[in-house]
Amino acid sequence: MGDIFDTHAHYDDAAFDEDRDELLHRLFSQDVCGIVNQGTNAETSRFSVELAHRYDGMYAAVGLHPECVTENSVSELKEIRTLYDNKKVVAVGEIGLDYYYDVPKEWQKYAFEAQLQLANELSLPVVVHDREAHKDVLDFLKQYRPKGIVHCFSGSREMALEIVNLGMYIGMGGVVTFKNSRKAVEVISEIPLTSLVLETDCPYLSPVPYRGKRNHSGMIAYVAERIAEIKGITGDEVLSVTKENAKKVYQIS
Repeated sequence: MGDIFDTHAHYDDAAFDEDRDELLHRLFSQDVCGIVNQGTNAETSRFSVELAHRYDGMYAAVGLHPECVTENSVSELKEIRTLYDNKKVVAVGEIGLDYYYDVPKEWQKYAFEAQLQLANELSLPVVVHDREAHKDVLDFLKQYRPKGIVHCFSGSREMALEIVNLGMYIGMGGVVTFKNSRKAVEVISEIPLTSLVLETDCPYLSPVPYRGKRNHSGMIAYVAERIAEIKGITGDEVLSVTKENAKKVYQIS
């Protein structure tokens, strides 16, 4: 078992229906030591919990993604709430704000705030989705001061430093290997390795040289190598430190 800890995956996605268990068995027998599968609604949150029980190194985050917010979010949040008693649930996620999608902002803010409050109540970290909503996301994080991760970080290095100062972690994945990844490179250069965790967001955002193909947790090795280049250290060091960061934020011994 290696040092790859994938803090953000979606193995519930239909892209894995044909070979999900075969792939996960292979990954856990090779370089992957941990994966947190992220729920986006009640259905995928339940699936994430069920999947987590099949593998020692698999864990679940359960939550309501901003893209999945509807007029019925109150009842769905109540349904999701029942899943937090499960021992393999390690976070409230994937939650946040996404102003790219045409989901009313007030609905999104209601669901985000409710889940931030719940995370603090349960002493669980959050996994935050932020797309084109940097200011509002940061305002909520400053108000509730949760532990957790801002995943697939797309903000400025100034915002990254504010998040790190709140005691949260920055999640980075395949984007950092893209040619147009200037902002991600700036963020990685600025923040300490002790505030960084690695992720896939699989099946999406595969790193170069597999961009456009189905992503999986083993490909984090390419992300680690790129971060190592930026920081002038080894890929093994990146994987080792980010593994410990992931275990710390998710409270995994």
